[in-house]
Amino acid sequence: MWATSVGVARVRALETERENALFRDPLARAFAAAGGLWPSSPPLPGDEAARRRRLAVSFSIVIRTKFLDDLLQEACASGVRQVVLLGAGMDSRAFRMDWPEGTRLFEVDTAAPLDFKASVLHQERAVARCERITVAVDLREDWPGALAAAGHDPTEPTAWIAEGLLIYLPEDAVELLLARISTQSAAGSRMGLTLGSRGVIERYGAGAMPGSAASMWITEMPDDPVAWLAGHGWEARSHSLRQCAAAYGRPINTPPRREERPGGLISAVRR
Repeated sequence: MWATSVGVARVRALETERENALFRDPLARAFAAAGGLWPSSPPLPGDEAARRRRLAVSFSIVIRTKFLDDLLQEACASGVRQVVLLGAGMDSRAFRMDWPEGTRLFEVDTAAPLDFKASVLHQERAVARCERITVAVDLREDWPGALAAAGHDPTEPTAWIAEGLLIYLPEDAVELLLARISTQSAAGSRMGLTLGSRGVIERYGAGAMPGSAASMWITEMPDDPVAWLAGHGWEARSHSLRQCAAAYGRPINTPPRREERPGGLISAVRR
């Protein structure tokens, strides 16, 4: 599944080239090139539906990246100095964002993507702007133990990011992940989640090519994500892609297909 994170890097590289980019990710193109996704391959000729799906997914990646960038900046402004990226993939926030002195950023993922990433970072001579600590562990295993061994302090507030992750996990695994995050979160911790909006698997997963990212999507968001997170001790806010896109100057001009439900971009604070 980690290869999909190279596809995300490709999207971020294309956004970086825009004059009015919502963020700049100088390493994204190197990740995409090393993974064989640069230059990008066009969709099949005449497959308009595939083209539209691809554009929609790419657009959502751009918006969620900006949303979580802002969340992390707000967390740092509130005094948080620990950041944990779960399923970090090709995330380069340690290298492209400005971090307050004393920030420690943990990247949790399996060894294969971390090794691939390390080779590209070495090639690019990339230098992190904070203390960056990689934690090679499968999220199905005792990742809290591995995180603690790497130096994470659960008595201090943490900013947690699970970006493009939960949609790939079965519901029981999502519940376990959230329970583990909550146990490791002191008061004042922040969390940013991306959830699969209701109907997204029906719209994108049903006709997806085998092996593609959308073909592996299995879990959508709960009907009331705010109440769901409240049950785990988090005060959450739900934001739709449409709301955030408009706020970032990238409005979605097509009308919603149905009455808009709670959105799949979640910000939360541990009380």
